[in-house]
Amino acid sequence: MSAPLDPSIHSVDGAKPDPDAVYAAFAEWVESTGISLYPAQDEALIEIVSGQNLILSTPTGTGKSLVAMGAHFAALSEGRRTYYTAPIKALVSEKFFALVDVFGADSVGMVTGDSSVNAEAPIVCCTAEILANLALREGPDADVGQVVMDEFHFYGDPDRGWAWQVPLLTLPQAQFVLMSATLGDVSTLAEDLTRRTGRETVVVTGVERPVPLHFHYETTPIHETIDELLHTDRAPVYVVHFAQAAAMERAQALASAKVATREQRDEIAALIGGFRFTTAFGKTLSRLLRMGIGVHHAGMLPKYRRLVEQLAQRGLLRVICGTDTLGVGINVPIRTVLLTALTKFDGTRMRQLNAREFHQIAGRAGRAGFDTAGTVVAQAPEHETENLAAIRKAGDDAKKKRKIIRKKAPDGFVSWGEPSFQKLIVAEPETLTSHMRITSAMMLNVIARGGDVFGNMRALVYDNHEPRAQQRVLALRALGIYRTLRASGVVEDGPDGIRLTVDLQPNFALNQPLSPFALAAFELLDPESPSFALDAISIVEATLDDPRAVLSQQQFLARGEAVAAMKAEGMEYDERMEALEEITYPKPLDELLSAAFETFSASQPWIRDFELRPKSVVRDMYERAMSFGEYVAQYKVARSEGVVLRYLSDAFRAASQTIPEHLKTEELRDLIEWLGELVRQVDSSLLDEWEQLVSGGGPVDHDDEPIVPPAPKRLTGNVRAFRILVRNELFRRVQLAAREDIDALAALDPELGAEGWADALDAYFAEHDEIITGADARSTVLLVLEESGRTWHAQQILDDPAGDHDWRISATVDLDASDEAGEAVVSVTSVHRL
Repeated sequence: MSAPLDPSIHSVDGAKPDPDAVYAAFAEWVESTGISLYPAQDEALIEIVSGQNLILSTPTGTGKSLVAMGAHFAALSEGRRTYYTAPIKALVSEKFFALVDVFGADSVGMVTGDSSVNAEAPIVCCTAEILANLALREGPDADVGQVVMDEFHFYGDPDRGWAWQVPLLTLPQAQFVLMSATLGDVSTLAEDLTRRTGRETVVVTGVERPVPLHFHYETTPIHETIDELLHTDRAPVYVVHFAQAAAMERAQALASAKVATREQRDEIAALIGGFRFTTAFGKTLSRLLRMGIGVHHAGMLPKYRRLVEQLAQRGLLRVICGTDTLGVGINVPIRTVLLTALTKFDGTRMRQLNAREFHQIAGRAGRAGFDTAGTVVAQAPEHETENLAAIRKAGDDAKKKRKIIRKKAPDGFVSWGEPSFQKLIVAEPETLTSHMRITSAMMLNVIARGGDVFGNMRALVYDNHEPRAQQRVLALRALGIYRTLRASGVVEDGPDGIRLTVDLQPNFALNQPLSPFALAAFELLDPESPSFALDAISIVEATLDDPRAVLSQQQFLARGEAVAAMKAEGMEYDERMEALEEITYPKPLDELLSAAFETFSASQPWIRDFELRPKSVVRDMYERAMSFGEYVAQYKVARSEGVVLRYLSDAFRAASQTIPEHLKTEELRDLIEWLGELVRQVDSSLLDEWEQLVSGGGPVDHDDEPIVPPAPKRLTGNVRAFRILVRNELFRRVQLAAREDIDALAALDPELGAEGWADALDAYFAEHDEIITGADARSTVLLVLEESGRTWHAQQILDDPAGDHDWRISATVDLDASDEAGEAVVSVTSVHRL
């Protein structure tokens, strides 16, 4: 966008600006950017400036974002506050920066729960849950003049759909703009919205794509299909899989094909030559990218996904293998979508894609302004492809045809084929289904609003989009919740009606709803305990969502170790299997926190809406003294390293924000600093924007973003965090020495070597029975650092059973090499007795 957009349209005598003037001003600005409005955009904008509600259900590539921009412009020109909502924080952040570019930093705010900037701005970007809780708390009195809901098909999500419905029910004063490419029949929704708001609701749909799609069903082997697409000018090709492992396997299988030209490969190599591929997955991705092959899925580090998107935008990646997450607003420009299957596992069962899912994915093909057409290809099931190949090979020979042994579909295969594909092409997206719910948190927000609490709750229960039978179920649920709140003394009947007896925090139930419990639980810990810092982190971890990939691997390894131990004890098979059911991943403080949770919920029953999840990821990594790469390798989760890093990032933010300052001991501050630096060194993008926003520094400038992001700040610049990294490197030697793992020690310290370590440990164990590795052994008291110049000297004192502390590991720390490597570079020089 070339020029800023000024919504200050003046009118005579302070009256509302003329709708025609608002439309003309916005249209003139659009023209100044070199864009021409499509007819559907034109119609939508006219309805918006006229004050109507709008349901915009047009295909991908028809400019819904520009309509949203016009809606914000119209609201601001009339002095109304406008909200933009999206299903995921990444899209909220992306829209925030885009609107700042157009309206200026003072006019746009963002609230996602874990970050808030300029929250009182006239335009607020937020997740759907943020707006839903605001609507429950303030209702018709909320300062919400307009709501623009993007990806509105999430209304039909079983878990989150309530958040898209609640604003429609409780904000009658607002003008609504509901947008998605796949809404289905919305006539009932439009009628209901008109009834509630008193505004006419206009539906703009049935629009032809500016870039038409051509559909094909292919029965050739998939590598031949891809080759054909590449040689008929239909690249870039997005090869869609429904599992991350399958996407990676496909990309690696394509490595033997000539996907990119020599010129393209040279250009890619030049562009990414300075990029830091710091993880095992990153090194594999680097090799694939240099061949013109991209990988894109939610498990990747953000910096890797962004790199793939940037290379794709420059037309350098001819094939990208990914998952169906591209259907949720992911910015990967493509010409052809190749679906490897028409079935997916939805978390419960394997099933065929529904029409909404299919069109959401297929709609990504063809780029407006670049392509004259897009292509959508469905690849036949592998057994069908092989059977047809055998028939073609037999030719007209009837005898050979009779001898063909047809390959059967694999066990559990959910049947699909060309008829399924043709049916999906013409199918309209399914009508959205309501998934309203009532929770304690919702009821508390309604009670906090005051006024006619009973009437407001009754309306929420009986005047929603659920069928009558389900409304009765919700009513029983609401009654049960109210009785629990009354019994606990959280609410009471006052002279003016139902009211709260406690004060709710301003952002109650928005992002970390268990934070109030965590604050109470911190008081149960002993600050003098050697494990206090790690116990505080364990409380924080119990309030976070589970990183399933790590936890499942932790459980797998724990059960493997348990089976080995049980076999050694001679336990029978059936007995072993029964015992294994009790073994799960580590859950520090489980009993303490579970008991505290019961006590806390007696006085704060709303907390039961949320699940306490004790686990050990941050703590596990710290206690194992592992780097990010080592931890990912330990649990074999390279494919999900982005999930792991997002969890660590969330843990850092939660620890920074939730743990009271007066409880942050020096060791705990060190641990939090270490965690932040660890995340930053792996991929700083997860923290840079958040830290700049919460510090009031304004948005990060995304204009002309280079293909290679700047390297993270010098590792040694954060001395507190660097000391922890040094301590971890030395303590890792302590742990390995305690296990007498000579090979691993020699790999870490080749100069000392296996012989040097073996001799030293033989001498140590001649005097002491073991090397202790508990919390006291990790204490700063047993680490001596001489911090001078760019080479530090360190001594890690070993914790022996007698408490003599007469053995130590001496090492040097190379600070320059550490900055270059992004991790502490420690070299052990000797292991000796004082």
